Parts: sequence; C-alpha cells; structure tokens
Amino acid sequence: MLLPILAFDTSAAHCAAALLLPDRLILREEAMEKGQAERLVPLLEEVLAEGGLAWADLRALAVGTGPGNFTGVRIAVAAARGLALGLKIPAVGVTRLEALAHGLPRPLVVVEDARRGQVYVQLFTPETAGPAHLADKVVPTTAATGSAAGEAALPPAMPLVEAIARIGAARAATPQPRPAPFYLRGADAAPPADPPPVILP
Repeated sequence: MLLPILAFDTSAAHCAAALLLPDRLILREEAMEKGQAERLVPLLEEVLAEGGLAWADLRALAVGTGPGNFTGVRIAVAAARGLALGLKIPAVGVTRLEALAHGLPRPLVVVEDARRGQVYVQLFTPETAGPAHLADKVVPTTAATGSAAGEAALPPAMPLVEAIARIGAARAATPQPRPAPFYLRGADAAPPADPPPVILP
C-alpha cells in the first residue's frame, strides 16, 4: 500500500474525504446538494491538518469517478488531476460500484439506482469484476448490495470514501491511468434552444 493517501468523492449529494495513514483513518463527509467545487479543497486541507500532514507529505491520491452526478464527478476528477500534477504523485480513479463492493464477500452484485427507472449493475466474483452496465430491472440471484438491491441487500462494509482510499492505496504502487469520469449514459442536460450567434465577416 502507498500511504499516506488522500481520497475524496463528490459524485453524489455530498463532499467526502478520507486520509488513510499507516496507523489510522481520518474521515469527513458533509451532505450538500451543491457547492462541492467551493468546499472540496478547504475540506481536504482540514483533513490534512487534522492528520498533522502537509500536501507534500502525501504519496498518492484517490478519487471517486462515478457513476453519479455529472457535475460532481467532474469536480472531483479535475481536482485529482490538478493536484496530482502539482504534487507529482499518482492519482487513482475508483468507481462507485467497486467501492460499494469493497470488503464484502463475493460473489456479489452491486445494484445502484440510476434514476429514470434504471439501475447500474456490476457483478464481482472472487477473481474478477464483470462489466458495469445499465439495466431496467435486476433480481439478484446472489448476494447483493447497493441502493436498488432490495430488502435483502448487504450494507456496505465501510463508508464509500474509505473504500475509495483503501482501493486507491492498493493500486497506487503500480502505474495507473489518469482518473476519468465513469459514465454509463449521456448527460441529462438538453442542448440550448437558442440558435448560435451569427459571426459577421
């Protein structure tokens, strides 16, 4: 594991951070519908201060890449890329689905509400993870977790951002691709109705 590692996530209606040290974990999560862009870096600085660390003490970053709120995912991923570049340390992207599965017995299927009558689904076996996909309905035939997994759903083994930190710490020692948003469908936003401006010669 590459420690200390600072993890954060803004893919849902929250701003969450975890500082994973060799001997302890510092965890902070604040519920918020909007304002994550302004709150994220101050929250990270507060977590670092609580751990007695400076930015330069970090060896890696981990970030939640979704699926989730489009704007929230972009906020966290952009911050992770910029911080990693400035600090010259690796940044690891971790999806919400694999974070929810972390620490639970396998085989396991993660079923998360994707709204519009659909769910995000991903199967995890002891050896590997299957492809994540969108589905209209899922009736799990194995152990399941997630917001749409039904009454028998297993609770997460740990807070989401802690799982992101632990997965990131395990992966950061080997080369990783730059974090990127994990989208399984297009944005809900409609294109502007106004015609584009006319550019005069």
